Amino acid sequence: MYRSNTCGELRLSDLNKEVTLSGWVSRIRKMGGMTFIDLRDRYGITQLSFNQEVNQHLCEQANSLGREWVIQVTGTVQERSSKNPRIPTGEIEIIVNKLTVLNASKTPPFTIETDSDGGDELRMKYRYLDLRRDVVRQNLELRHKMALETRHYLDERKFLEVETPVLIGSTPEGARDFIVPSRMNPGQFYALPQSPQLFKQLLMVAGFDRYFQIVKCFRDEDLRADRQPEFTQIDCEMSFVEQDDVLNTFEGLTKHLFKTIKGIDLPPFPRMSYADAMKLYGSDKPDTRFGMTFVELKELTMGREFKVFDSAEYVGAIRVPGCASYTRRQLDELTDFVKRPQIGAQGLIYLRYNEDGTLKSSVDKFYSEEDLRKWAERCDAVPGDLILVLAGETEKTRKQLSELRLEMGSRLGLRDKGRFECLWVVDFPLLEKDEELDRFFAAYDLVINGVEIGGGSIRIHDSQLQSKMFSVLGFTEERAQEQFGFLMNAFRYGAPPHGGIAFGLDRFVSIFAGLESIRDTIAFPKNTAGRDVMIDAPSSVEEEQLDELGIQLKPRGGTH
Repeated sequence: MYRSNTCGELRLSDLNKEVTLSGWVSRIRKMGGMTFIDLRDRYGITQLSFNQEVNQHLCEQANSLGREWVIQVTGTVQERSSKNPRIPTGEIEIIVNKLTVLNASKTPPFTIETDSDGGDELRMKYRYLDLRRDVVRQNLELRHKMALETRHYLDERKFLEVETPVLIGSTPEGARDFIVPSRMNPGQFYALPQSPQLFKQLLMVAGFDRYFQIVKCFRDEDLRADRQPEFTQIDCEMSFVEQDDVLNTFEGLTKHLFKTIKGIDLPPFPRMSYADAMKLYGSDKPDTRFGMTFVELKELTMGREFKVFDSAEYVGAIRVPGCASYTRRQLDELTDFVKRPQIGAQGLIYLRYNEDGTLKSSVDKFYSEEDLRKWAERCDAVPGDLILVLAGETEKTRKQLSELRLEMGSRLGLRDKGRFECLWVVDFPLLEKDEELDRFFAAYDLVINGVEIGGGSIRIHDSQLQSKMFSVLGFTEERAQEQFGFLMNAFRYGAPPHGGIAFGLDRFVSIFAGLESIRDTIAFPKNTAGRDVMIDAPSSVEEEQLDELGIQLKPRGGTH
């Protein structure tokens, strides 16, 4: 028996019990004739105690160990004289009477602690060591619990988990597919699925009226903090439903997860139209934890010979409470922020509504105090507020103002990771191009704290209407039949009204864990170049393998 208990479960109630523990040496402390070792496993840390006066050989054996050695100890549970309230086992220690080295370890390239000294690339190269850190392990435990509770919730509502194929046909529209050559069909290729969209619709035709799958999906695209080439979706579809049925079901799932995992009762989720989201926040995934909604000032700025505003299609402002005291240096920093290439504004106009009621603006020479007071009134400003203004083409300027709003929210500490604001964004334009989820048209998205967690739609279930939709999307009849003929043919055999949604599990977990990136919610993620630096993938393959597949690589710079 390697262990009778884990390193996280012993308490004062276990005093004088003889136990056997196994785990990794986390830390060694030598104090006079005593040696203390923190023994770690997945469940926690237990202090081991060795006394040179009682057993010198055993103490010397303990002193010869190194960090991350795998050991087994047997001993007696005793009360600690110097307790550690920061860990659950901090009131006890093990007086060791037997120690066995199960495996020695090289010195790790970084410390296996919450605040590690390892950089991202180093930690990714030794991910199996990084996973020993509590902070990373806890993210994966959280992911497990969220997946488990999702299955419980959906199972209770008669959803059936069905696995769909991983080797499918390629659909070049949208994001890039990962392509897989077929040895048995030379010159032909599978694709890895970007989503199970078509198969889940076929399951509705088959009469499986409530489907779900926690499914791995693949997209060959440039990476960001919230993207990986392979990611996981909570993918769902329902028959005989309207939009409210889907939204109510998955609002219920979201509330269930917050309640069971975090102990938080969420209020009903507000619903906001896509048009209002863009008008008020400049984003289809607005962060509603704080205000600073957009105010349009165009008609109040015209005819004062200020060309920037006169020539602009849109003039928009945000009111920043209590920031009239911002210095010129701080305002210059904000100007530099909006002029960054990623944002692309030409400049920034400000209006200070000072505590004494006076108004001071960067465009004073064009606008009278009466003009500026109208701006302040339109923005519902009060003394002490700062008004920030951008101008230009409507869609582009709203996006720039959205970035500025989020920056101010961050600077003022208004984007609290411990506070959760959920909403549905609905009524998307019918043919809005959507690169996040592979669907025929968007209808609704779930947004939490400014992050799109998932989205879906009520599908077209009539084969003739679907054919017309493909035509509108630019597919010839032949191309539509070639790529989607099986779906349109299936619809001719009695497709029910249906709709669904897909949640990004990685993003969902990152919201719960308070992470900026989804990477530490995934056991073995890729880096920003799409590489697994631990196993060095992707990599080249043997020429014989390529020959079997009928693939000949072009030489670099070659012409054939």
